[in-house]
Amino acid sequence: MAIISEKPKLVTVFGGSGFVGRHVVLALTRRGYRVRVACRNPHTAIHVNTLGNMGQVHAIQANVRYRWSVDRAVEGADHVINLVGILHESGRQRFEAVQSFGARAVAEATRAAGAGLTQASAIGADPDSPGTYGRTKAEGEQAALETVKNAVIIRPSIIFGPEDKFFNRFANMARFSPFLPLIGGGHTRFQPVYVGDVAEAYARAVDGKLKGGAIYELGGPQVLTFRECMEEMLEVIERKRSFISVPWPIARLQGRILGLLPKPLLTLDQVHMLEVDNVVSEEAKKRGLTLEGLGIPRHTLSAILPTYLWTYRPAGQFTQPQM
Repeated sequence: MAIISEKPKLVTVFGGSGFVGRHVVLALTRRGYRVRVACRNPHTAIHVNTLGNMGQVHAIQANVRYRWSVDRAVEGADHVINLVGILHESGRQRFEAVQSFGARAVAEATRAAGAGLTQASAIGADPDSPGTYGRTKAEGEQAALETVKNAVIIRPSIIFGPEDKFFNRFANMARFSPFLPLIGGGHTRFQPVYVGDVAEAYARAVDGKLKGGAIYELGGPQVLTFRECMEEMLEVIERKRSFISVPWPIARLQGRILGLLPKPLLTLDQVHMLEVDNVVSEEAKKRGLTLEGLGIPRHTLSAILPTYLWTYRPAGQFTQPQM
């Protein structure tokens, strides 16, 4: 009797060459899935091909603003993960186009392909958000759930890990500046979550272990204020810096002005995000729609930050810690 071998699932990952995407692709390849990385510039994403066995991962050009490229990227896929998002607008990369229109385009293409869908969002997504970022994230969630009824939504708190845009930015700032700014006094609470733990949740969604039609909120084991996050970072890089509190009205003004720069240090949208705590809700905890509810071990800042922030230590202390 002939033995028929079944090909592993094909997963299309939009934004798979980015910070979170690379970890998601790695988690998928470790399970044996074939991965199609859909990104705007596949020639700059050659590194993703090394995340799996030969032929297991390949990059394809796609832009969520162009429906034809989305359809092509989704064709033949068993599951689709949409990680595409932006922290600030630049050129044609607008919040509405990427996080609202783009999310709907991916969802419609996924439905047409008969595939499963996991949509990236963020804690703080809210249709009534004063910031365009939070509002369009909520619109992306709605588009996914309206179009693919069993879609899974994943809302992480601030994500940390190698190449993150939070701790690396402030650690680099601490190398040159004698002080660090605390927006709104630094009282906003975060629940920093390790990128590897987030990636594991996405992989389990592809495994079929997450509830369809549900919104998961992912946070790490610690709830820290903005100031406490900065203190933890400074301890790791072994630097002492003073803090300067920036009142909300001044922060909003700075956000408006700095937001005009090509690569802004701060935008008005980011200030609006900082005005609300970024932690897992009690409702998500109650329903088990969390990392803890999924049984995924959560890594602490103290366990991970030293593995990549050591490069920001003063000269003479530039030694990688033994982990």
